Amino acid sequence: MDVGRRGRVIVAGHLCLDLIPELPGRFDFVPGTMVGAGPMRISTGGSVSNTGLSLHRLGAEVTLVARIGKDPLGELVHRHLESSGEGLSKSLIVSPAGETSYTLILSPPDEDRMFLHYSGVSADFSADDLPDPLPPADILHFGYPQVLPRFYEDRGELGRLFERARRSGTTTSLDTCFPDLSSEAGRVDWRTIFEEALPAVDLFVPSLEEALVMLGSERYRQIALSDTAPLAAAPIEEIRALGKDILAMGAAVAGIKCGRRGLYLRTAPEDRLARSGRLLSGMGSRWADRELWGSTFEVEVRGTVGAGDAAYAGLLFGMLLGMDPEEALTAACAAGACCVEAHDTTSGVRSWEETRRRMEGGWQRSAEAPEGWAPGRIEGVWLGPADSS
Repeated sequence: MDVGRRGRVIVAGHLCLDLIPELPGRFDFVPGTMVGAGPMRISTGGSVSNTGLSLHRLGAEVTLVARIGKDPLGELVHRHLESSGEGLSKSLIVSPAGETSYTLILSPPDEDRMFLHYSGVSADFSADDLPDPLPPADILHFGYPQVLPRFYEDRGELGRLFERARRSGTTTSLDTCFPDLSSEAGRVDWRTIFEEALPAVDLFVPSLEEALVMLGSERYRQIALSDTAPLAAAPIEEIRALGKDILAMGAAVAGIKCGRRGLYLRTAPEDRLARSGRLLSGMGSRWADRELWGSTFEVEVRGTVGAGDAAYAGLLFGMLLGMDPEEALTAACAAGACCVEAHDTTSGVRSWEETRRRMEGGWQRSAEAPEGWAPGRIEGVWLGPADSS
């Protein structure tokens, strides 16, 4: 099947320039010493670039909405996006005063990454930056309110953005990033913000670490202040509880990105899906009351930055193609696996045709499954205790 270009997605929110030095392996920061590094890769980053360009590479029609500065970094962002696809930068908002956001990413092989981030003019992004009414689109995907101050300084700003999309009948999607716990964003009551916004959000798929810190108890925040590694090893019952919690706050589809462990997906009853945007509501009972776990595909990891965004793009693209949840979950795991085969955020992501051929060619998946879960109809997908299939 030649999928061609299918589905239109508006990807809005945080956009920056990523500076990614190639690192030889694990190292320690020791003042006064020098660490050898490889070439510096320069690309765009943030949710708008990572998820947006991943969707573009898979085959979706994408509109990118974000703020950049009228400065040399902004010119680099513009050129990079245009080199990825003609017209991809046309909907960016150029702020004549101020500087483009950037992130220095330290991502050693087979290690989690570290970020040094400057918000720049992205800090000015607000719900009013979205056109009203929203242009025709199947999905509005918004990312990274944790680095967009308007969305945590004003508790209702996130809800206003999604209500605007809801009025247009667009299926809505929210992604997050890990907040700087020493900053104002790290001290915000994110649960209260999400409780107000999620009734207008159809899909919410944070990482496990993000969800535990922003939705869990103070205990998780204290753990993360010293080391996030224990959070990534949280037991499956903690993950299931997070998924149930997200649905209880109003979302129609909850996902938890668990890195190399896999991807958890849980969906609401059919009556909630019926109140979603056109794309999701049209899927009816096929997506209702499901609980699934997707295992990772086997790859050689070169860098982990952008993997969660690519996986989210794979999930959304599967929905654009009308896939059942098992198939869309598999598409998510495949896109995330392709991403980590490259050092940067998106160049490893392949077209859907190429990705599908790779899966059909016997691409191996992890055999690890949550204890007590049943095998699904697709290899590498497991059915949870709450699954209605």
